[in-house]
Amino acid sequence: MATADESAKAAKTIILESSDEQRFTVDREIAVQSVTIRNMLEDLDDVEAPLVLPNVKGETLARVIEYLQYHQAHPSQSASTVSHSTDKINSWDMDFCKVDNPHLFELILTANYLDIKPLLDVTCKTVANMIKGMSPEQIRQVFNIKNDFTPEEEEQIHRENAWLEEDDPPIQIGGGAAEEHSITLT
Repeated sequence: MATADESAKAAKTIILESSDEQRFTVDREIAVQSVTIRNMLEDLDDVEAPLVLPNVKGETLARVIEYLQYHQAHPSQSASTVSHSTDKINSWDMDFCKVDNPHLFELILTANYLDIKPLLDVTCKTVANMIKGMSPEQIRQVFNIKNDFTPEEEEQIHRENAWLEEDDPPIQIGGGAAEEHSITLT
C-alpha cells in the first residue's frame, strides 16, 4: 500500500509515452506547459496511466521536456517574455536550437502538436534567421525543396513581384520638403 507521501508525489508527476514507447516521468507542473497535455489530463479520469503521444518520438520528447524544465526553472528567460523580433533569442534557446535541420523541424512539429507556443516561436525564429537574406534558390538548396515551377511560371512570378527586388529609395510623404506647421489649441 502506498504511503500518503508516495501518493502525493505520484499526483504531482505524470508519465508521458512517446510513439516509440519510451516513457518519461515528468512533474505535472512541467508537463501542463503544453496545452495539449493539459487538455488530455483534464479529459482523463486515470492520470496514473501513461499519456500516449502518438505523434512524438522519444528523442524529441526528451528535448521538449528539457526545454520545459529549463524554462520552468528560469522564467525570466522564457521565450514569451522576449520580443517577437527574430534577432532577440536568448542564448540558452539559441544553443538549444543548434541541431541539424531534421531535428529542428521535428521540434517544430512537436511544439505545434503539443501546443507549446514559446518553443514553437523560438524554433520558427531559428528557421527564419537561417533563411534571412537567402534567395529562393538558396532556400530550396538548404532545405532540399524541389522547385516545381516551370521556367515560364517562375518568370511570371518574377514579373508580378518585380517591385520586391527594386532598390528604390523610400517613399517620401508630403512633397519631401520639411514644412512648418503651428497648431493653436483653444
